Amino acid sequence: MTNPAERLVDLLDLEQIEVNIFRGRSPQESLQRVFGGQVAGQALVAAGRTTDGDRPVHSLHAYFLRPGRPGVPIVYQVERVRDGRSFTTRRVTAVQQGRTIFNLTASFHQPEEGPFEHQLPPAREVPDPEALPTVTEEIRKHLGALPERLERMARRQPFDIRYADRLRWNAEEIEGADPRSAVWMRAVGPLGDDPLVHTCALTYASDMTLLDAVRIPVEPLWGPRNFDMASLDHAMWFHRPFRADEWFLYDQESPIATGGRGLARGRIYDLQGRLLVSVVQEGLFRAL
Repeated sequence: MTNPAERLVDLLDLEQIEVNIFRGRSPQESLQRVFGGQVAGQALVAAGRTTDGDRPVHSLHAYFLRPGRPGVPIVYQVERVRDGRSFTTRRVTAVQQGRTIFNLTASFHQPEEGPFEHQLPPAREVPDPEALPTVTEEIRKHLGALPERLERMARRQPFDIRYADRLRWNAEEIEGADPRSAVWMRAVGPLGDDPLVHTCALTYASDMTLLDAVRIPVEPLWGPRNFDMASLDHAMWFHRPFRADEWFLYDQESPIATGGRGLARGRIYDLQGRLLVSVVQEGLFRAL
């Protein structure tokens, strides 16, 4: 398979090795740790595979406990916490080489009509995604050519990412910048019609840029790194059905960074401005 979207679908297709036990691949990457969005997405697949399929996930809460090792398989153990009339709850533990690296609790809800509806609109207007360059095009324009490592990553990237705000490249440009970032995203190819795959693919994507909002006031997003960072926890609430291979706007902000930790909040909208998903994550930041 050469299409990165197909590779993502394959990455999320876990091997079932027992009734409540699944095994996921962890590609050999030139990264220090397994990408957190991959572990979260695979854990949600494991949880969803133990439900009857007619209840979409409405929320997840997860903790990143240890860094995963690229190239080493991850085993997902599912606990069937509750099967109620309207809600199903699953707890998933991710184990690699005998050590727990991640755990997740997911809740699934039988669709029903509510007595009312409302939502806040997007906080600001942003350019249409088709009018924006891809992040790869922006980097190439600035650098002339991508470093070999970034070129390899760009070829494997399963999502088309387009920043609604201009990228900042030096300390002068970040001075006075608000801790906010907005990006358009969509899978680079079709993901099929399984709603669980789209939910897990978006879960994967939700960890890609969220901590950008914390970094914006202190360092350029694309350039020499001044800080090592790692996701500590991750929470998502799924409000409406969606497709991760259609454009969605990821509006991100950081209300606070202190004590070596930064909090980021994200709201995911479709092209019509409908709120699809809410996300909150805390990250750890340490000077290099």
